[in-house]
Amino acid sequence: MPHLVPRTALPVFITALVLVLACARPAHAQQRWHWPGAAATPSPQSLAPQSAPAAIGTGAALQLEWQAPVYLAWVTNPLAGPAQLRLSAPASEDYRAVPQLPLTLALAAHERRLVTRLYPASNQRTLGGLGLTLDVVPGDPRATPQPAPYQLPFRGVPVQVAQGFGGHFSHADPPNWYAVDFAMPQGTPVLAARDGVVMQVQRDVVDNNPNDPAAGGGNFVRVLHADGSMAIYAHLAPDGVAVRPNQAVRTGERLGASGNTGFSTAPHLHFAIQRNADMRLVSIPFRMLGPQGELQFPSPAP
Repeated sequence: MPHLVPRTALPVFITALVLVLACARPAHAQQRWHWPGAAATPSPQSLAPQSAPAAIGTGAALQLEWQAPVYLAWVTNPLAGPAQLRLSAPASEDYRAVPQLPLTLALAAHERRLVTRLYPASNQRTLGGLGLTLDVVPGDPRATPQPAPYQLPFRGVPVQVAQGFGGHFSHADPPNWYAVDFAMPQGTPVLAARDGVVMQVQRDVVDNNPNDPAAGGGNFVRVLHADGSMAIYAHLAPDGVAVRPNQAVRTGERLGASGNTGFSTAPHLHFAIQRNADMRLVSIPFRMLGPQGELQFPSPAP
């Protein structure tokens, strides 16, 4: 349920958003909202309410609300599933935070919570140089993923593994170490490998950049499973996402169409199972069943 701000309150929303969505980095997942602060930051009375752009369509995740004599810092989990959030700021004499920063907390899907109160050091009600940063990592860090067989996330085309576990090109970091890239023609239907709920989608990427790892996973779907693990289906085609956040999906249900968006050199599907390891997204080994039995992925080198 949305929080109703009293008429006397003057909400101030962050105005800058840095979104970190990387295939070869904390993959398709970690997000960062930043209040840059400036030495001449105007008082709340001169600021019209503004929302930061949110790539997943859920609005700003960090809101500062003035209720004299203090700023209330609210955070919102922007995902349709559990997430861990960390609010931090460099040391400053301009304000006093109660409780102190940094703060780390786990929130349910779309949950909004008051996390700290910021008391300005003067009565000017400005927060120049505040530098608030909110990091969001999907998944519940308390979850314990269980062994489960996964179905092949496509059909009708041969199984061709272009890059396996620990691949040097883009599978050398923890979020992607246990990922598999399946080569396939663009537009191949991508299917849910396990029952779950769609918790996050990216759908507005139109091209690829094979030379820039920061281009990330392109268009993707993240599905939350009952045990708290999450499947990522990445590099989907432009207009290739066929599901929405909060949607329940069954094994074999169509999620979208494969593509070549983001940090990608050729059409393929990037698939991985991930968990939240306390503000770190890591991939975990998985078993997958193909048309002729269980697929054997090579173990990564130590």
